[in-house]
Amino acid sequence: MKRVVSGIQPSGEMHLGNYLGAINNWIPLQNNHQCLFFLADLHTITVPQEPQHLRNNIISTAAAYIASGIDPSRSILFSQSSIPQHAELGWILNCMTSMGWVERMTQFKDKAGKEKERASLGLFSYPVLQAADILLYKADFVPVGEDQRQHLELTRDIASSFNRNVNKDYFKLPESLITKESARIMSLRDGLKKMSKSDPSDFSRINLTDDADLIMQKIKKAKSDSNAEIFYDKENRPEVSNLLDIYSSLTGNKTKKIEGKLFGQFKQDLAEIIIDKITPLGKEINNLCKNDSAYIIKILKEGREKAASIAETNIKEIKELCGFIN
Repeated sequence: MKRVVSGIQPSGEMHLGNYLGAINNWIPLQNNHQCLFFLADLHTITVPQEPQHLRNNIISTAAAYIASGIDPSRSILFSQSSIPQHAELGWILNCMTSMGWVERMTQFKDKAGKEKERASLGLFSYPVLQAADILLYKADFVPVGEDQRQHLELTRDIASSFNRNVNKDYFKLPESLITKESARIMSLRDGLKKMSKSDPSDFSRINLTDDADLIMQKIKKAKSDSNAEIFYDKENRPEVSNLLDIYSSLTGNKTKKIEGKLFGQFKQDLAEIIIDKITPLGKEINNLCKNDSAYIIKILKEGREKAASIAETNIKEIKELCGFIN
């Protein structure tokens, strides 16, 4: 089977954007691909983390994977930091990646902002580690959203650079995998910003563990505009279009079928749809974290052993190609 690799940072509570933009699209891939889904905890520490919070977030993110439908018997689920070959290959690829390539990456500029002189080296170079995450397992496909296409293109450039350096077509060039048409879910407070764990306002996102009352409050308070008529216009009405995207993604209905509703009724309907979909996930996530964390740790350890068997074989070949003595 073709191999798929992807991961999410365990940097906070998983939210609706993570679910609709990533995990929900991963689930059907398990039927006909070999899937490796990891917790990108090495990427998480590019900004300061409190250790106990990070541990808790790793557990809760793994719980969200499992509750959402990632099956440990069909997929390899593990934490990135438990496989040292990620960092080892990251260093090798750092030495074959030009500064110019990394300087062009837009996400560093967005995350560092005016404080780029104070940003960590890890935040600058993490796209190279991201390439290592993919290439270490010789992935055929990487599920990506629109905001991750630049990272995959860099990964392909880095793979080609390695191949030229060792004079061998060792790495295949991974391809993007678009499983279905899915919207990029934006903040409930600003339709021009992606829904994010790092946003200081909890009302900017729907967390997977939010209860029904809180979801209803967040949707009713979600930013819209003064036009009472509902219609899709991503450029001029980003907040309204974002709510329509969420509705469409959860129901499968085209946005045209939603247009024309009264706004108050639309928000009520949308909140109820989210509640029906998300609250069962939240209950299962909370149950796994509170009552079955030992099961989650067991799953991560089993996944580590499976991932390590692939990583160890490949890193040995990679080091030999570089001239190292194993």
